[in-house]
Amino acid sequence: MTSPARPDGGAWTLDDLQDLPEDGQDYEIFDGSLLVSPHADVFRGAITNRLRRLLDRQAPPGLLVGQGIGVSAKRSSYFVPDLFVAREDALDRGGPALAPADVLLVVEVVSPGNAGRDLVLKRHEYGVAGIPRYWLVEPRMQTLTVLEQVGGAYREAAVLTVTDVLRSDEPFPTGAARRRHLLSVPRNLPPAW
Repeated sequence: MTSPARPDGGAWTLDDLQDLPEDGQDYEIFDGSLLVSPHADVFRGAITNRLRRLLDRQAPPGLLVGQGIGVSAKRSSYFVPDLFVAREDALDRGGPALAPADVLLVVEVVSPGNAGRDLVLKRHEYGVAGIPRYWLVEPRMQTLTVLEQVGGAYREAAVLTVTDVLRSDEPFPTGAARRRHLLSVPRNLPPAW
C-alpha cells in the first residue's frame, strides 16, 4: 500500500516517520512516497529469526546482526530490511537510520504482498546505495538468492534450494547450515503464500 504524499502535499522524509502512529504497520519511504505494509506474519518472522540466530552465532566481534533498524542513503528514501549485518560502530553515530556504508548485508524474506518491492525496488535501491550483499529468501519457492554488488547493481552469485548447504565467506564465514532448517515450510502454509 502506498500513500503518495503527506497531507500538506510535500514529500515524505525520514523526519516525518517520527510523527506516525504505532499502529501495527511498517513504514518505508521511496523517493518521497510513503510505503505502508503490515508487520511480518508468524511464518516470515520465524524464517527471519532462524537466519538471525545462525548469523548471530557466527558473527565476529565488531559486526552487528540486527532487525528493525532502517537504512537511508538520502532523506527521501528509507527502507527497513528484515535482517541486516552492519559494522557495530555505526551505532556510536546514532541517528534514525543506518548509513549504507555501514551495512554489509541486507536480507529480505519475500512475502506475497511485497514481492515486487523486495525483488525489484529494494534490489535496485540497495544496489545503488552500495550495500555489498543482498539475500532474498523466497519461502514459496524455498530458495535463498545470494546477490553481490558490482558497479552499483547486483549480480546473482547463487540460488540455494532446501537441499543445498548455506556457506558464505561474506560478510563473514558462516560455516554450514542446511537450508531445510532455515526454510522449513509448515504443513498449513497460509493460502496467500
